[in-house]
Amino acid sequence: MKIRFDNSYARLPERFFARQAPTPVAAPGLVALNTGLAARLGLDATALATPGAVAVWAGNALPEGAMPIAQAYAGHQFGGWVPALGDGRAVLLGELVAPDGARFDLQLKGAGPTPWSRRGDGRAWLGPVLREYVVSEAMAALGVPTTRALAAVTTGEPVLREARARPGAVLVRLAASHIRVGTFQYFAARGDVEAVQILTDHVIARHFPEARGPLALLQAVVAAQARLVAAWMSFGFIHGVMNTDNMAISGETIDYGPCAFLDAYHPQKVFSSIDQFGRYAFGAQPQVAVWNLAQFATCLLPLMGPREAAIEAATAAVQSFADTFDSAWLTRFGRKIGIARPGPEDRALIETLLGRMAVLGVDFTRTFQGLADGAARAEFPEPEAFDLWAQDWRARLAREADPVAVMRGANPVRIARNHQIEAMIEAACEGDFAPFARLNAALAAPFEARSDWQDLSLAPAPDERVARTFCGT
Repeated sequence: MKIRFDNSYARLPERFFARQAPTPVAAPGLVALNTGLAARLGLDATALATPGAVAVWAGNALPEGAMPIAQAYAGHQFGGWVPALGDGRAVLLGELVAPDGARFDLQLKGAGPTPWSRRGDGRAWLGPVLREYVVSEAMAALGVPTTRALAAVTTGEPVLREARARPGAVLVRLAASHIRVGTFQYFAARGDVEAVQILTDHVIARHFPEARGPLALLQAVVAAQARLVAAWMSFGFIHGVMNTDNMAISGETIDYGPCAFLDAYHPQKVFSSIDQFGRYAFGAQPQVAVWNLAQFATCLLPLMGPREAAIEAATAAVQSFADTFDSAWLTRFGRKIGIARPGPEDRALIETLLGRMAVLGVDFTRTFQGLADGAARAEFPEPEAFDLWAQDWRARLAREADPVAVMRGANPVRIARNHQIEAMIEAACEGDFAPFARLNAALAAPFEARSDWQDLSLAPAPDERVARTFCGT
């Protein structure tokens, strides 16, 4: 197995990370290998599945050129400040460079304790590993910027969670980088302006080479996050734990813990078991993103010249989130109802539909997907609520050239539904990985209607509904 490494982050000053090798495990076993992603990286999929490669994915061996580290960061967790977090159960093996020059972090998640494990075991159990594998790859298929899953392996060792022994596992994760808002906060809180400058220069070179200085970087990150959250909203995705240490500077979705997709729509919906007060509810995600970006802006202020002028410029940059988000949201939701180029006058039509969906608790994905084939009305327990809206909607679509094609390109047939994920995890814990493989295959083609996957398009029955999701840490 040959990987072309160029480990730029590991060449930064030592205070940015801890040198940390993965902790070996008892009996590595390959669960899944993402052959399509391997090809994108210029890697030989056959070589990646050999026993020697599986030993690497489990942390029992290091590939040539790897420089394993655990990254340092801080963060606001549910609004509370934590000055030292860092990779508590992940080891960054290095940065691989694809044939086209694109750079990706190669990380083992669940690779054992690090200096930031905070008395934890540094391990992961099979459930969260398979959840992140499935959901992150589903997001990629939907076209949402995200970290990716290259492989999943079992460890042959139990992991104790909630007083139960669970099968241990490791996720092999790829990211444009694992640099977070919390990475900047770690140094800013210590008054280490030199480190903030080094990190700023590194991020600009790696992610935003067109940016000229810290203000331009802030503007680029704000825009990327605004577009990302608009994409989440358009597919009914709830991140569940939008702490500043879970916001990637690159603009990718990162850290799929208690994440979920909506079944019945409501803007106040919360699945995460740790979000007791709804801070990260579905409809709150844009406002939380702005709050997080304000923390990022604060870190950059010392690099932006005279303080008063810097505060004014940074405030304007963070406030620009609203316009970028609103534009992206309108485009995405306009297309979901068949309007190829929606204008501000179309917002009321979209919001009226969403309001009626919330009141009646109709399924988010099935309602929008059903608009193209006439099935949306059947989702409403009170069909007249749909009929009243549909009069104005059909009148608006009369001005569109091919609204059905627009809707079918914007509305997935399938999403990673919570009850299907839970059933898949339960089967995998019993040694049956067929549901995992089937779910992955179906979610790789989310816009394709197929009769053999029809059951995966169904909303949960009352006894299948999942009310809460968990981090698994």
